[in-house]
Amino acid sequence: MRHAIAAAIVTATAVATASDARQETASHPYVGMWVTADGYIRHELLPNGRYDEARGKRRSAYQGRYWIKGDHIEYVDDTGFTADGDFRDGVLYHAGMVLYRESAPPTTKR
Repeated sequence: MRHAIAAAIVTATAVATASDARQETASHPYVGMWVTADGYIRHELLPNGRYDEARGKRRSAYQGRYWIKGDHIEYVDDTGFTADGDFRDGVLYHAGMVLYRESAPPTTKR
């Protein structure tokens, strides 16, 4: 019985924490589409705390949850894979990639 009560408390706490994170994320300034300079990777941070990443012509190549604390982002995809990244000067550095907000693509000198 004690284990069932403890499990219920842990579950309720996790649900409340996830709900709080979703509410904070919904209005977060980093929500939106982030893309690599060549447009190959499109990483959409959704307002419900989920992300959807496209690669080339493959839509929804990766999907999962994310959390933002300050300028740091943590990801867990739906298979359990984890990754993280950092926002610096309007740029998202994530898993060796550099992504820019879609509304402000980088300027490149040729």
